[in-house]
Amino acid sequence: MTTNIISVGLLSFAHGHAYSYASALRQREDVKLAGFWDDDADRARSVAAQLGLTQFDSLQELLASDIDAVIICSENAKHAELTLAAAAAKKHVMCEKPLGISVDEMERMIAACAVNGVQLMTAFPCRYIPAVIEAKKSIERGDIGEIVAVKGTNRGSMPGGWFVVPSASGGGAVLDHTVHVMDLMNWFVQSDIVDVYAEAATLFHPELEVEDAGMVHVRFESGVVASLDPSWSRSRSFPTWGDVTMEIIGTQGVISIDAFAQKSDLYSDKETKAQWMYWGDDMDAGLVDGFIHAIKQGTEVPITGEDGLKSARVALAALESSRLEAPVKL
Repeated sequence: MTTNIISVGLLSFAHGHAYSYASALRQREDVKLAGFWDDDADRARSVAAQLGLTQFDSLQELLASDIDAVIICSENAKHAELTLAAAAAKKHVMCEKPLGISVDEMERMIAACAVNGVQLMTAFPCRYIPAVIEAKKSIERGDIGEIVAVKGTNRGSMPGGWFVVPSASGGGAVLDHTVHVMDLMNWFVQSDIVDVYAEAATLFHPELEVEDAGMVHVRFESGVVASLDPSWSRSRSFPTWGDVTMEIIGTQGVISIDAFAQKSDLYSDKETKAQWMYWGDDMDAGLVDGFIHAIKQGTEVPITGEDGLKSARVALAALESSRLEAPVKL
């Protein structure tokens, strides 16, 4: 890629991250945000009015334009079809997590982008959290020796909407929240996962058709064991949507991560609950920067489609393990 300006289109605002990605893109002098397309007419009108973005009438019209790349923030079940369409149009793709809702479709997404000579990046902004970046450096320096175990949480609030509709989401909390921290575990441990055992249930919101609670356990080929709580267990009164924490246990030390510790506590009579005012670095801006930089330099994206497949595969195996009430080998 030789041009200094990268033109990007947004495909769907179903996922709230689309708003933060749009903000990050607009702040860059080396990016032109060409506009967006959304298959939900009401949502599209709202986005156009709120953000003042150019709205394309059809997916085909946007993909036929002179954009270089797209960012997909649709419902999970539509990730594959949108990625395949973008790849066929020779557009680079950054896709919201989870990359897909089946191993087969994720493999097809990866293959289509490779055949068409475009990049496929999975949206895992947690890699750009300052505490996570420093932990990765510490592990690589050998500060805690060899990793023997990892414990993590990505506990959130129940999101509602299409996230709790199985045909649109592909699953509940286990699929939604396993993938973020599992990607970090894969990144830190650098070993393949050999088996998964999980339990999942609907405990906090009995009206749901999807699971809202779970515990996921994995064993890496290197012998490292890890556990993760991806439950939607944060109540509406919780200051933010949830948390990302990790404890990485090594032979010579321990690293503890609280991803959202860069915050101030706000108590105001105008609000109905306490709030966290986050003053740390913008992980979504870091994610977008990694995507744009790779396109401009012609280098591999920092978080590949294969990375997305690895973490989503574990989440899907966890759901299968819960159904079978037995470990699942990968």
